[in-house]
Amino acid sequence: MRILITGGAGFIGSHLAEALLEAGEEVYIIDDLSTGSIDNINLLQRKNVENARLFFHEKSILDDETMLDLVGTCDMVYHLAAAVGVQYILDNPLKSIKINIQGTERVLELCARFKKKVLIASSSEVYGKHLHAPLVETDNLIYGPSSKFRWSYAASKLIDEFFAIAYHRMNALDIVITRLFNTVGPRQTGAYGMVIPRLVLQALKNEPLTVYGDGSQTRTFTHVKDVVRALIALMNTQSAIGETFNIGGTEEISIKDLALKIIEKTKSASKIEFIPYEKAFAKDFEDMQRRVPGIEKIAQHTGFQPHFTLDDILGEVASYLQ
Repeated sequence: MRILITGGAGFIGSHLAEALLEAGEEVYIIDDLSTGSIDNINLLQRKNVENARLFFHEKSILDDETMLDLVGTCDMVYHLAAAVGVQYILDNPLKSIKINIQGTERVLELCARFKKKVLIASSSEVYGKHLHAPLVETDNLIYGPSSKFRWSYAASKLIDEFFAIAYHRMNALDIVITRLFNTVGPRQTGAYGMVIPRLVLQALKNEPLTVYGDGSQTRTFTHVKDVVRALIALMNTQSAIGETFNIGGTEEISIKDLALKIIEKTKSASKIEFIPYEKAFAKDFEDMQRRVPGIEKIAQHTGFQPHFTLDDILGEVASYLQ
């Protein structure tokens, strides 16, 4: 089968490509390398040198000619290309909105034209400012004011979901929507605000672990291999068509306790340094105090449960960064 991954040079995309190649699929990647890495592509090419089933295009998903050719060629599409990370979104607000909304609209338009099944990678950010847990796919969504650009990402990903559902209902397009919760693992960089690689790297260097706010905000984390397994399972499950699914971990932890666990895990001499939000980010930032997914729906459709614990994740990230 020929499979297209938009954003396939990124952290999640490259792991997805690797899994599909190992399964014997022919993989096509389009990525403009704005946040993806050519190192990930080189790694995949080295692993795939004998089979030559990987095809990489260094282009934007807004490049109509390339996208027309790729969607027409491939049998299904994993649409992962998007602005990535809080810091990148705050630094590049206009580009982030355009690539998220216009890019997804173009992908859906082409998939509808060629009748190609497509998975839309959305985000836990769409839930907004909820404090309850777990978050389920039918929850109402609560956002902050438009003056806080943090919410532009959440709003743009929600528009992506609306686009996908509209194409499904009006054009009978086979779509699957996934809301990803804090995916982590090897190859992830802390450059765009990803908390675990940033804190682990600081601990390995015996530098202060910079925790924003008072550290009481809580998250769950999911190993990228668990996420990839869930994505592939959903694309191969008939009952998932037209539906939205959380993909996330089950171990809720505060960022302060995460930092302490990382110090212990790495045997670091580091201390925690608490940084006020207004010093860490631009004025447009606003954080979410709690974000815990309910994964009952994906479990019912695919049997998915995370295999990797938080300790497993931290160990792998530390080994990779070392």
